Amino acid sequence: MKKVLLLGDSIRMGYEPLVRAQLAGEAEVVAPAENGRFAKHTLWGVNLWIKELGKPDIVHWNNGLWDLHHEAPMIEALTPLDEYIHTIARILNELQRTRASIIFATTTPVPYDETNRSNAEIDLYNAAAVQLMSRHGVEVNDLNAIVKQDMAGCLCPDRLHMSELGNARLAERVTAAIRHYL
Repeated sequence: MKKVLLLGDSIRMGYEPLVRAQLAGEAEVVAPAENGRFAKHTLWGVNLWIKELGKPDIVHWNNGLWDLHHEAPMIEALTPLDEYIHTIARILNELQRTRASIIFATTTPVPYDETNRSNAEIDLYNAAAVQLMSRHGVEVNDLNAIVKQDMAGCLCPDRLHMSELGNARLAERVTAAIRHYL
């Protein structure tokens, strides 16, 4: 069986058990126990997690919500766009060394009246990340679009994480993307 490594923030942690169950008998699904948080944290941990969990055949990965956080009185996103792109390029480089098939997932949206993050900024970061992945021939799984189809149904009351329905929809999309490489 092929080994699938799921990397990412708490959004990944929400759909992870569902993806693991959906791929039972088809693939070994592994993931770090900890939240991948912002891109610099994932960069710091990626090789440690690969050593711990084993060399993957397929990687499904996201970063973004932490990078785009604005903690008042901070006006700018925690991670400026150029630094975000530089960091995910470095993560991509580390993942490419494994020779695994890589799938990058877009950052999920927030309610339009959210004060700590904005969809305009999320869309800007996603567009830049998609451009980077395209240059490197990396598949992009547009989880943002899935959530935008039904934000009221997909987002839980904390307005950031997924509801049960949202996790189910993302897991279905993640599982389908991974199955192309099995």
